Amino acid sequence: MARLLTKSTDTERLYIWELPVRLTHWLIFFSFIVLSATGYYIGHPFISVAGPARDHFVMGTVRAVHLYAAIVFTLSVFVRIYWMFAGNRYARLTQLMPFGAERLRSFWEAMMFYSFMRREAEECAGHNALAGSSYAMIYGVYLLSVATGLALYTVDASPGSPFQIFKFLIPLFDGLQMARLIHHVGMWVVMIFAVMHIYFVILASIAERIGTFDSIVSGYKFLSKRKTGTP
Repeated sequence: MARLLTKSTDTERLYIWELPVRLTHWLIFFSFIVLSATGYYIGHPFISVAGPARDHFVMGTVRAVHLYAAIVFTLSVFVRIYWMFAGNRYARLTQLMPFGAERLRSFWEAMMFYSFMRREAEECAGHNALAGSSYAMIYGVYLLSVATGLALYTVDASPGSPFQIFKFLIPLFDGLQMARLIHHVGMWVVMIFAVMHIYFVILASIAERIGTFDSIVSGYKFLSKRKTGTP
């Protein structure tokens, strides 16, 4: 009861993550799952069917699903990047860059906490500097995956397709084979990041008790009044 009373009198409910942030977060997450599954199958087809392939069109269906998931993923990434400039202060690009004395201090404190050299986590309304830096890195990987994906798709796109304008990307990646390798490695980088991200969010949620895990659904966190400046 004492804990509940303290929480209700000493904390304030703040709206942190706006709808575009939450929506793009989940669209990127689910589209990435579909892209990983279909992309892996495209590279390593393992389904065998009896009869002519044209009667089943398994690979064609998988490639079509991969394409539509890629469209959702790409649009979500670009909307989120746009929101880094149009959103509230918690969604801004400045939250992703560890510039300035305060952000550098936040980066160090987060490093100490996640390496179990500090008992208590820093209470942050938005991203701590370490999390923000990791998101900046992963969005770079997202953009690289989008670019390599567009380069690879020009091979299958019809001659009159608007996607043919992306053929200039092929020599930038030193050919299709290198583009395919970068695309594949990017998938594993994002997958490893996703596992670490889930672990760190759960760890921070348990340590901070400010609704970090729930906030990506509701948009709200519960911050101490001394942190928000509320008397």
